[in-house]
Amino acid sequence: MDHKLRARLSQFHTLFQHELVPLTEASLGERLTPKLEQLLRIWEMIQIERFVPAGRGWVGRPARERTALARAFVAKAVLGLPTTVALIERLHVDACLRRLCGFDVRRKLPGAWLFSRAFAALAQQDVAGAAHAALIKAHLGDQLIGHIARDATEIQAREKPVTAKPPVAAPPPRKRGRPHKGDVCPPPVLTRIQRQMQGMSLSAMLADLPRACDVGSKTNSKGFKASWIGYKLHLDVADGQIPISAVVTGASVHDSQVAIPLATLTAARVTSLYDLMDAAYCSPLIRQHSRDLNHIPLIDHNPRGGQKIDFAPHAAERFKTRTQVERVNARLKDEFGARWLRVRGPAKVTAHLMLAVLALTADQLLRLIT
Repeated sequence: MDHKLRARLSQFHTLFQHELVPLTEASLGERLTPKLEQLLRIWEMIQIERFVPAGRGWVGRPARERTALARAFVAKAVLGLPTTVALIERLHVDACLRRLCGFDVRRKLPGAWLFSRAFAALAQQDVAGAAHAALIKAHLGDQLIGHIARDATEIQAREKPVTAKPPVAAPPPRKRGRPHKGDVCPPPVLTRIQRQMQGMSLSAMLADLPRACDVGSKTNSKGFKASWIGYKLHLDVADGQIPISAVVTGASVHDSQVAIPLATLTAARVTSLYDLMDAAYCSPLIRQHSRDLNHIPLIDHNPRGGQKIDFAPHAAERFKTRTQVERVNARLKDEFGARWLRVRGPAKVTAHLMLAVLALTADQLLRLIT
């Protein structure tokens, strides 16, 4: 950890412990529990209220308490509350949490319909994604990251998967041998990774990824095939188990198809040296893209029926740090509510998962000095 980052985090921790906590406890008239103190620390680190649009339109009912609602949704992730109904019940019985979120105690707590409408608006505006990008830029933008570990995890959803489109009719098979003079040969069909390597912009690559809920399957460590309905969360994680960037796709999207846009997104935020990926990303195009970013790719070899190529001893030792992305996936599901997906639609699912990623990122940054 660079001394500049350590100095910033140490200053934040000192101000929080010696000024913010005593003032907050004096204002509330009671002592904060460890969980509420953690939540207050994460709120102050991410400052999500800076990304909530405060403009008021001329038509319709004005937005009300959107800042407090945004802080409440962060609290939902940190406290591990499975549903918005559970969050509202907690706010009703916990006056301390209600005041910390910023709700006016003299007024009635907003109803569930307003929470739902506010969440949809925050999801449409990608408030959590903007807050996460700003957090990474502010604290790690000037750092040199040793390793970026890349992986994807399944996200089960309670919604109907989209109907699969009928397959496009395959062109008639070409005749064997050299084509005759004047024959028009159809152009080869490019894969998604090949299209990405042909100069696509980041926005175009992200727009090309399927995001609707569908059916995914994978083979687990014991060799059994498992399927699920929902989505996939693709993560790039830096040393210290800090998520740098995240992309949400449909469950059927293969991990390798998101590697190039995810690497491009990460490279725009931080400077890193090594890209660590498992055998699902074994592709010469992904290796070449990593080298084009001036990174060193360490990708587990997929023999595909041939002979497996092992890492050199020093590379194998370095590759062990890839497990940090698996620990991040576990924490997101066990501690920050990524397992409890009760919203529908790609925009809301992305917002729910990005709130969990945002809270975990702030928590991991603070763990560097505490």
